[in-house]
Amino acid sequence: MRDDDPDVSPLRPYLLTSGRTKPVDHTLEIEAQVLTSRLGAASQPKLTFERREIVSLCRNTKSVAEIGALLGLHIGVARVLVADLAALGYVVLRRPATKFAQDLGMIERVIRGLEAIR
Repeated sequence: MRDDDPDVSPLRPYLLTSGRTKPVDHTLEIEAQVLTSRLGAASQPKLTFERREIVSLCRNTKSVAEIGALLGLHIGVARVLVADLAALGYVVLRRPATKFAQDLGMIERVIRGLEAIR
């Protein structure tokens, strides 16, 4: 990571997550689909910057991995923030079927797709 990269947040990841490295829902998959709830849309102005950005972005369904890529967040940070928002009811999660969560080919396709976004 370069210090002069405009796509990388200057904030350290632990500041965004209050020092947490694990999401409240430790089973949250990077391919889980995230959609803003009515409560999230109504609460958006009151949220902190990163959470507000996630709620705004997820008015159209996005995966946790896409959220991280589009907002320039480390995937672990994206997982923590999305799990927090889901626990508060600001976003709704659509979880993958178990068989897909264990499919290495699918995970590789997700990674290649995310790399193509950048």
